[in-house]
Amino acid sequence: MSNTPNFTSMTASDLAEILFTSRLQESEHPSAEQVRSAIDARFGACGGDRSACVAAVAQEAGDHPETYLVRMRWALTSVTEAYPDLTRAA
Repeated sequence: MSNTPNFTSMTASDLAEILFTSRLQESEHPSAEQVRSAIDARFGACGGDRSACVAAVAQEAGDHPETYLVRMRWALTSVTEAYPDLTRAA
């Protein structure tokens, strides 16, 4: 069994929530590979439990509502660039 997370059942929004809680910053101008790596690492830190990552998003949104929208928009944009297959119409 592989230690690599399987994101095939996740949407771009799901992955953006995971990226949102990572340490990666928009100001770093991360590459697609860095985005994917940050998502892998953060998902692992959440024990492979997406709901744990979602709880962290809620916590951050409550703690920093003034930056939530900008960071989530960046996370969504970054995910769509790093995982183009997720956003193509079926």
